[in-house]
Amino acid sequence: MSSLAIECRGLVKRYGPVTAVDGLDLAVSPGECFGLLGPNGAGKTTTIEILEGLNQPDAGEVTVLGRHWGTHEGELRERLGVSLQESRFPDKLTVFEMLRLFRSFYRSGRDPEEAMRDLSLEEKRDARVGKLSGGQRQRLAVACALTGNPEILFLDEPTTGLDPQSRRQLWEHIRAFRQAGGTVLLTTHYMEEAERLCDRVAIVDRGRIIAEGSPAELIGRLHAPHILEFSSDPPAGPELIATIPGAFDPRQRGGHWSVCVSSLVQAVPALLLALERSGAKLEELSTRRAMLEDVFLALTGRELRNE
Repeated sequence: MSSLAIECRGLVKRYGPVTAVDGLDLAVSPGECFGLLGPNGAGKTTTIEILEGLNQPDAGEVTVLGRHWGTHEGELRERLGVSLQESRFPDKLTVFEMLRLFRSFYRSGRDPEEAMRDLSLEEKRDARVGKLSGGQRQRLAVACALTGNPEILFLDEPTTGLDPQSRRQLWEHIRAFRQAGGTVLLTTHYMEEAERLCDRVAIVDRGRIIAEGSPAELIGRLHAPHILEFSSDPPAGPELIATIPGAFDPRQRGGHWSVCVSSLVQAVPALLLALERSGAKLEELSTRRAMLEDVFLALTGRELRNE
């Protein structure tokens, strides 16, 4: 038996001429929150559907809780909770009726009243699903996934389309599941979400893992913890950027520059002095810490959210 909660080796999935997953290896430990990050079309959803037993790989091996799909399907479905990228519930059923229905699928699990309380849905107990907001529907989807007291919770882009408050509320429920000993595998293209929730992440691009580690480890690989962004009139040229101490991986979009720097204390005064000497007028200046999105940009040369 594997000591890992989830393991896959050499995973491949093709749709005609398109290879959605291209030799992907993955290992998730019990009690861990692991994130698959990448743009739409990177292969995240296909991968998680294979791990959930909803899709068949063309090649590779998948082990979940020491079991294999095809030989232990009934046991695995009792031990997993799944929240799909888009859940379609009958509009006419109430929140309580939906949770009671899902609870009936398992030999043991949570009382529907408890599930509503855990996901802050008590006030919507008798509301019809068709009348729920986007955030309430997402919380209901997670509540349904938790009704069987799963050991692993699969979440496919659980907060897409939610407002910031609803997103943070759902994060708290995911943390509560983790604190109770559960394992989480989630896909997302929100880098802040991955940084807040995940112990480790794998950045997926074109069906392959191109980087893996804790969020802090991946950001540390940039060798420059800060991002300096500015624009000027006339626009600065590469020769001006070269005068900024510790500048790394400069990128230009029109007249706007984004530069990784090792020290803001050194970089900002040097930039202002260089602009003054060149006669250019500073139009915009901002600084921030490096994020996982900057790691993706450095690895692929493409911006994650524009994919």
